[in-house]
Amino acid sequence: MRKKGRRNKKVPKVKTDAPEFEEPTALKNAPHTFVIHRGERCSSVVALSRDFRRMMEPFTASALRERRVNKVKDFVHLSGFFHVSHMCLFSLSPQTLSLKIIRMPKGPTLTFRVTQYTLAKDVISMTKKQFVDEESFHTPPLVILNSFSGEGRHLKLMASTFQNMFPPINLSTVKLSSLKRCVLLSYNPVSKLIDLRHYSVTVVPVNLNKGVKKVVTRNIPNMSKFEDIADFVEKGHLLSDSEFDDEETHVVLPQNLRRGNLADNKSSLRLHEIGPRITMRLMKIEEDLLTGEVLYHDYIQKNAIEVEELRKKRAAKKRLKEQRKEKQEENKKKKEQQKADHKAKTSGGTLTDRDKQLLKDAEEAIGEQSDEDDTRYYEDAIGEAPEKELFEGQSGTRKRPFIPKGSNYSLKPKKPKLDKKKEYDEDDRDDRRGRAGPRQKGKGGFKGKGAPGKKGGKFSGKKVGGDYKGKSKYAGKKGEGKSPKGQGKPKFKGGKKK
Repeated sequence: MRKKGRRNKKVPKVKTDAPEFEEPTALKNAPHTFVIHRGERCSSVVALSRDFRRMMEPFTASALRERRVNKVKDFVHLSGFFHVSHMCLFSLSPQTLSLKIIRMPKGPTLTFRVTQYTLAKDVISMTKKQFVDEESFHTPPLVILNSFSGEGRHLKLMASTFQNMFPPINLSTVKLSSLKRCVLLSYNPVSKLIDLRHYSVTVVPVNLNKGVKKVVTRNIPNMSKFEDIADFVEKGHLLSDSEFDDEETHVVLPQNLRRGNLADNKSSLRLHEIGPRITMRLMKIEEDLLTGEVLYHDYIQKNAIEVEELRKKRAAKKRLKEQRKEKQEENKKKKEQQKADHKAKTSGGTLTDRDKQLLKDAEEAIGEQSDEDDTRYYEDAIGEAPEKELFEGQSGTRKRPFIPKGSNYSLKPKKPKLDKKKEYDEDDRDDRRGRAGPRQKGKGGFKGKGAPGKKGGKFSGKKVGGDYKGKSKYAGKKGEGKSPKGQGKPKFKGGKKK
């Protein structure tokens, strides 16, 4: 315990700069995504956007906070700083739910109509054997496209958009241990629907005894019924196995994997659906960011004349927007220049030659005296000489020098502060002593012996028995309040209200 009266001296903390961390080039060039939702409020749509965001991990803003006041333009401005290449927008209207995939920053924009969807929690709850591996979300998923090789430019554009949303895979350098998830996109050319599914991938060795397989895969059951490990291995066929190994799922691994999966050995691939499920249909493709020329539409066809008219209107609108932007930039530069000039003048900084000459003329004009003074001007105007006290304390010059606008030079002297309270207290003190102050000379003094003053003052009255006799506002009925003869103090009695 420290002694009383002493103070421990605090040692100031030394501030150190935060270490600068630069991302590798591979991470910077990888496609990043924003997943947001717009339109009417719906808890299911919010949950769907979060599941879609989880599917796009790790190259997505998983903790992105969005508000209703935020616009799409705000996220577009942030996309360059965070190296965002795609933005997925769920928009809910009273009629339908749509998904827009935007290629940042200049398009194209693909609009899909969502016909059916199932949340991830519902998909997992429906499976008999639930399986979710949190480590699988640390690596990007594998993209599998099915039936996107048909005729039509819109199919090729859709396929390239879906592929570019995920990092590319180099088959010569890829590690099989990083491929723990896959996204399947299947296109139906008849119904024109696209089915999106999300799976978790596991690999299990085959051609092994079930007991050995349990030990290798670390799914060891309760062995309290066995006396030796040999009994467990020999009687492994008695153990239950809920999954059936299909020969179509058997593959030969080129690399070693954990849990008994060795290179050049057969293993079985198993898929566990973790959601979400989305069934959608392509509606239109726009050239620009949300507002551009429609390259493809599902059910609206326009002729060449209508397309040309829309193109001209869009070009005129774009030209007008560029002109307004240029004008705003010019006005902004002009205001900044005016602000800098004003700051240079008022802060006593560098002045121009014209301002220096004007200040010099102003200083010379102060020292000069005009031939026409106030006295002569009064005599010429009135015809008689003024009193001496009229212009007492004033300078003889009437002409004011010119002060340039914006300079910090002022000819006005500071006005002295008048202490009115002090003057009032002095006058009040004089009145109480029986003397009239300078402002109340001859007015309202207390009339007594030796006290100068005039009759009819505000507080005037005859002195009786050391008190002042006069009208009192506390007097009640008529006749009351007067002091009888022979008494020194008057009695004040207030009247009662009737």
